[in-house]
Amino acid sequence: MSVVRIASGGPWEDAFGYSRAVIAGPNAYVSGCTAVEDGVVHHEGDPFQQAIKAFGIALAALKQGGFGLEHVVRTRMYVTHTRDMAPVGRAHKELFDAVRPAATMVVVSKLIDPQMLVEVEIDAYRDGST
Repeated sequence: MSVVRIASGGPWEDAFGYSRAVIAGPNAYVSGCTAVEDGVVHHEGDPFQQAIKAFGIALAALKQGGFGLEHVVRTRMYVTHTRDMAPVGRAHKELFDAVRPAATMVVVSKLIDPQMLVEVEIDAYRDGST
């Protein structure tokens, strides 16, 4: 089985020694993604837009590995406030309603930057026929 590591160039990947995504045979695992791009937290105060941005970053990493939305089998969402569960869930539904992955959402005390309201992870699988 081959393993491919995908980097995004984000500052924490080199500092902490991880990859944005790892493709292992038919499986793909995307590390936690937030609404940070080029060192800037986008959509400050808007959990819906932060979730859309974070999932977009994760899906772009999957695409680099040859996976599409249809391959997503599991998502995880970490929110910093209970009040953000509904808008983050709405973003998830907007993106994944057609594929209905297994999903988890938990409330955490905080993320690395206080402007970050949500962090997401994605796992994907493809059997070679898609």
